[in-house]
Amino acid sequence: MEFEHISVLLEETIKELHMKPDGIYVDGTLGGGGHAYEVCKRLSEKGRYIGIDQDADAIAASTKRLREFGNQVTIVRDNYVNMPKVLGDLGITGVDGILLDLGVSSFQLDEKERGFTYREDVPLDMRMDQRQELSAREIVNAYSEMELFHIIRDYGEEKFAKNIAKHIVNKRKEKPVETTGELIDIIKGAIPMKVRAVGGHPAKRTFQAIRIECNRELDVLKDSLDAMIDLLNPGGRLCIITFHSLEDRIVKRAFKKNENPCTCPPNFPVCVCGKVSKGKQVTRKPIVPGEKELQENKRAKSSKLRVFEKAY
Repeated sequence: MEFEHISVLLEETIKELHMKPDGIYVDGTLGGGGHAYEVCKRLSEKGRYIGIDQDADAIAASTKRLREFGNQVTIVRDNYVNMPKVLGDLGITGVDGILLDLGVSSFQLDEKERGFTYREDVPLDMRMDQRQELSAREIVNAYSEMELFHIIRDYGEEKFAKNIAKHIVNKRKEKPVETTGELIDIIKGAIPMKVRAVGGHPAKRTFQAIRIECNRELDVLKDSLDAMIDLLNPGGRLCIITFHSLEDRIVKRAFKKNENPCTCPPNFPVCVCGKVSKGKQVTRKPIVPGEKELQENKRAKSSKLRVFEKAY
């Protein structure tokens, strides 16, 4: 199966990167190389692109897609939380732009063997990096009822989290929950029928929650943002595309803190904490897809782009 993923907010992201043809750009979520291809097209022979992804399928697909750019492109299989080390190993101390597209790729959702989908009955998996041990199956069968409740409530923003966690624990006493289909049936049984009839697939929020936990998505994002801003050259930009409110909130807070890190009480006449602004939020409000894009790609619906510019 081809690694397909329609790049969301593509034109807007390229525009906001404020590209320098001779610059160095990093993609922390390379995927199929959609954004990467558009960036590489705009680079001069002196320009350089580093693509990072933890998914083997993404690495294979982007390597093929970006082949025409030769040695200008370096692709590394890793998690973007390790970006400082990845760049350090390449002898790079500063870059002109960083991009993160935090959406699960269409390929990952559509390739049913990966176990991300709630539209097929397949083994529970949901690992973005197949090398890691923790999978959705372990989470569903080994986490306590309280842990499941917190994950489903906090990461899925699911109001029936308590009941879903209880149903999962009761069901797995009979036998382990092995497939997405079995989990969906459990979730349906925990949500009142009149609620299930409206508002999309009843398993959507729970699946999102388990996927986030499995891949430590929010922790990785929180742990990466300050370091990525530090990697930017003066005037360099960090562009991040999020797909749900939890991610967007983390990005918004980190950008705000890096723009105004002062911890002095508001009544102090001058700053004495010595914390200096690292730059500015370019986007007070996030950039969202236009009507045309929403019609062409329904998966763009919840996407938001935020941009931070390093101080000169």
